[in-house]
Amino acid sequence: MKITVFTSNQPRHLSLIKDLASIADIVYAVIEVNTVFPGERADFFKKSDVMQTYFSKVIASEKKFFGNIDFLPENVRPLILKSGDLNKVSNTILAPALNSNEYIVFGASYIKGELIDFLVKENAYNIHMGVSPYYRGSSCNFWAAYEKNYDMIGATIHMLSKGLDSGEMLFHALPKFEENPFDLGMRAVKSAHKGLTENLKTGNLSKFRRIPQDKSKELRYTKNIEFNDTVAADYLSNPTKTSEISDIILNRDIENFLNPFIY
Repeated sequence: MKITVFTSNQPRHLSLIKDLASIADIVYAVIEVNTVFPGERADFFKKSDVMQTYFSKVIASEKKFFGNIDFLPENVRPLILKSGDLNKVSNTILAPALNSNEYIVFGASYIKGELIDFLVKENAYNIHMGVSPYYRGSSCNFWAAYEKNYDMIGATIHMLSKGLDSGEMLFHALPKFEENPFDLGMRAVKSAHKGLTENLKTGNLSKFRRIPQDKSKELRYTKNIEFNDTVAADYLSNPTKTSEISDIILNRDIENFLNPFIY
């Protein structure tokens, strides 16, 4: 089996590539690069003391679940791009990666043009880190935690579409309990990876019924610009007790989720 994945370069993204490499003969990995020191270096997120404090916690949790950045397995063929350059690259250049059995998108920039047309036609899957249709857009699990909706921290595996995070849903991946929201968010990523790879390996992913997203259930749609120093500082200064997080997770209404995979 050949798999193509469009993703980024943080440890969690590299970990997905490794997981896919464990079940595939070859993985074509189109990797868009951002700094691996967010908050400390200006890039997708701004550089500031607040952001550095916030992302130091994100990085610590990411390292706990996914380790450090690392080299990729021998059966991975990477193509490295600057984040945002993907839509400038023609399908002719991408051709070796466009002859796979499965296509995955996780953490890539917004895909447009001939590439999105091809991927939609080929029934590509997208991992959205957020529980759709409740939380859509950017930094969804942060906003779920900010609003203390810890039961809504998770991921949605859905069909890739031309609209942002709007494709038909297959299942939700949810985290088991963790003592803090940063670990809860990273466990949600781990749950998404495990649920996706297990269902790919067994062939079950293509058998899920595709469920349209009900936008009337949307709680928040966020843009990256909304996650700023003021919001991050407010979040850091108002931590939630572990017992409160535990109560919310233990009382999670499973009926709100589609074919939930909990890890």
